[in-house]
Amino acid sequence: MTIPQTTSSPPAPQPRVSRRTLLKGSVAAAVAIGAAALPSARSVAVEQPASGTPSGPFRKGSVIDCHAHLSHRSRATWEADDRKLIEAADKLGIDQLCCSTLTPRWPATLDGFRECNQWTADGMRRFPGRVLGYCYVNPGYGREALEEIRRCVEERGFVGIKLYNEYTCTEPVVFPIVELAIELGVPILHHASHSHYFVEDQPRMSDGGHLAELARRYPEAMLICAHISGGGDWEWTIKALRNVPSVLLDTSGSVTDEGTVDMAAAVVGVDRLVFGCDSSMTAGVGKIRGANLSAQDKQKILGENMMKLLRRRKS
Repeated sequence: MTIPQTTSSPPAPQPRVSRRTLLKGSVAAAVAIGAAALPSARSVAVEQPASGTPSGPFRKGSVIDCHAHLSHRSRATWEADDRKLIEAADKLGIDQLCCSTLTPRWPATLDGFRECNQWTADGMRRFPGRVLGYCYVNPGYGREALEEIRRCVEERGFVGIKLYNEYTCTEPVVFPIVELAIELGVPILHHASHSHYFVEDQPRMSDGGHLAELARRYPEAMLICAHISGGGDWEWTIKALRNVPSVLLDTSGSVTDEGTVDMAAAVVGVDRLVFGCDSSMTAGVGKIRGANLSAQDKQKILGENMMKLLRRRKS
């Protein structure tokens, strides 16, 4: 693996305002209505005091949300929002949530993503065994980004890496991140969507085609294409990833078109699907409950596939 020797403030796209506030209502709704829960591996706990290194066992039958977020602490309600996330997971039968904390504006600065990762580590301690951490970085910071990933995974017990839209995943600046993920044995959850028009505020957004290209370059990498239901053409995304078996598709997103999960299962197979919500929690659960799949196949999506991925982490 080649590690860049120098870094400076990277060139980056225009900053944009987060859409997270548009999705907070889903968490609140899950708490309020107590939607029909998934079959969970346990009756889950509320917040516990911090102690030791955060970690969480993976139980047979666990439901794992592969795509969740803790609140940025610039929000006055961040602490209550994080508790609502766990309460919603309790009501919906979600045992564990793989969480990152994102900066409210992009591109993320070095201090910005370091601070976010510290807050994610705090969340892991506040909700031990419930919150599993993703390390969020801006690849443009080169060596500092790599050092942050190594620190988060090796010292803080994070289980993966979260990449957003600072760069398209096929740009060379991203390659050292992928190489380090392979070395550490952790997955990369990459923001993605396919639009049939240019998205001005996300000029470097990756799509399924980009992730397929990256997977062909690094077939040993564990890549997760985020939110096939997050907007854009989900049919195009599913088909673009048909022939790249190393890429998993997460089922999250606020779009609830009928047949999304069924088509993904038919085209790429249930072994490549992982359950996620990305803050749209009732929608995330409903898509799996409503899919025309066997109970065994649903359990693969809900937890078994992600569990296999997380167990590949190198100690």
